Amino acid sequence: MRVHIVGNVYRPDALAAIVETALWLRSKGVEVAVDSETGRSIDLPIVSSDDFADANLAVAFGGDGTLIRAAHMCALKGTPILGVYFGRFGFVTQCTGDDVQGCVTAALEGEAIIESRTMIQAQLTRSGQTIAEIHALNEVVLQRDVTARMMTFQVAVDGHNLTSYPADGVMVSTPTGSTGYNLSAGGPIMDPTVEALVLTAVAPHTLSARTMILKTDSVIQLTVGSRGDAVLSADGQTRLHILSGDEVCITKSPRVTNLVTVNKDDFLVKLGQRLFWSQGTMGENF
Repeated sequence: MRVHIVGNVYRPDALAAIVETALWLRSKGVEVAVDSETGRSIDLPIVSSDDFADANLAVAFGGDGTLIRAAHMCALKGTPILGVYFGRFGFVTQCTGDDVQGCVTAALEGEAIIESRTMIQAQLTRSGQTIAEIHALNEVVLQRDVTARMMTFQVAVDGHNLTSYPADGVMVSTPTGSTGYNLSAGGPIMDPTVEALVLTAVAPHTLSARTMILKTDSVIQLTVGSRGDAVLSADGQTRLHILSGDEVCITKSPRVTNLVTVNKDDFLVKLGQRLFWSQGTMGENF
């Protein structure tokens, strides 16, 4: 058995939990290694990003950002990931530090439920040639650079010219990512197990801009319709500079992120906890 771990290096409590978990796993005869970033903060064997997915289980100690790091390393091979909550929102994480041993045991013994989450891919085409392909668990965003003014973004779906947004950007998110950047941009909250893609304009300068929910086999084409510097990003981790005339094609990815699920109602519970919905009733606010 082999377990690979990634952690939020800015959380001392997460790093302490990693060390404690690693010692416990070793006592059970399980081989343990951490990614290179985590390994700079604690004294444990390091595994490269290319080999991180070669494990029976990956464990992410942190918030959603930490789990996304693990997803980018594990999605190609489908290694299951357990998210341990040491963060702020943690919609994708599945257990707390107090529960980690029981959850890891259930995952390694095949008793845990594995939930496959939809991912998306974006192909960047320049002069008729595909020059980059990136994958995302949460969202892909085409947006103006921080130094550029508001730009116009053209959107086509399945070959039909849909609209042109004067905006800061256009985002395509997964249901898993609906509680991330999409939520901040005014998009809908979606159950993460739903099969759909969400198209949302970022800070649109028009009242007609409305979020669209599309089927997962949709082909979404984005281009920049005005001059200015733009960037293409995936989960806020990969950033590509966009030139005039570039085209971005977004589709459902052949990759998936497999998450270890502890509670089947976990998402609904988190909505109340993370968004503070459960701290009062409508009647108590009037």
